[in-house]
Amino acid sequence: MTKGKENGRANGDGKPPTGAKKEGSKKSASRKAGASRKSASNKSANNKSAGGESALSKTSGTTRAVGRKKVIDDGIDRETIRQRPAELPLMEHHWGKLLFMHWPISAERLRPLIPPQLTIDTFDGEAWVGVTPFTMWDVRLSFTPPVPYLSDFHELNVRTYVLYRGVPGVWFFSLNTNSSMTVIGARTFYFLPYFNADIDLRQEDDTIHYRLRRTDAARPAAFDATWEIGKELPEAEPGTLEFFLTERYCLYSASGESIYRARIHHRPWPLRQAVLRAHASDIAESDYLPKLKGKPLVHYAEALSVDVWLPEKA
Repeated sequence: MTKGKENGRANGDGKPPTGAKKEGSKKSASRKAGASRKSASNKSANNKSAGGESALSKTSGTTRAVGRKKVIDDGIDRETIRQRPAELPLMEHHWGKLLFMHWPISAERLRPLIPPQLTIDTFDGEAWVGVTPFTMWDVRLSFTPPVPYLSDFHELNVRTYVLYRGVPGVWFFSLNTNSSMTVIGARTFYFLPYFNADIDLRQEDDTIHYRLRRTDAARPAAFDATWEIGKELPEAEPGTLEFFLTERYCLYSASGESIYRARIHHRPWPLRQAVLRAHASDIAESDYLPKLKGKPLVHYAEALSVDVWLPEKA
């Protein structure tokens, strides 16, 4: 077992650094596949938003099966937002060692927590909450070099999926990081609910251990998880649940009565299977969500380069 350097740099091919308190050796050739889960049952929603459209999105259109995957054409344009904006991005990021953890939830349970201008996005009639622990490195302004000790840090976000005037994106209940500069900057310029946290990420062969303690006194929270990296998955196909949960190319935030949209761009997520070996957390409840019950649907991604633009009033 080889121990990585503290705050290691990214490799030239965009792979994650050996990183803060991470340990790793060569990947095992026999990774175990992640556990699959059954699709949850449909749930209807009839609430109306302030703009008059349905505040709880209902899936319509056609459904077909590809292998064992359900593919749904819900009539929402989920492709246009994937196109790269013409303007230069503000920042360049690298994200990795990332675990998508998702739980189905009734859209009605989320409605009080989300601005009325936004419609809750659903897959086959059901909303989803995601908890996503990961690490970041070489975070920098475009055309500037990374700043030592400031460009590499860990983050965990709690999220759901929304639409604004038909454009799909992400809504964050919280973003937690061990970079105080990121907390200040994102709260100020992106209107995002960032919180300071102590975070530790360690890797042993194909197993990752992640520990977080939110240090903001008003909303303390804890998260502990251990997962095992599985085999590569095909690229998520539009209309599948995997695409719905992971292929998101903008984030929404609110300031006063205004909704803001920040664009991001990256190649499709290089998803892998994962097995969640241990998990204990109260971070969802700290973010005023109901307790997330049952085993989550999990996917892993090793590394991804991401461009980020400034938010604009939507």
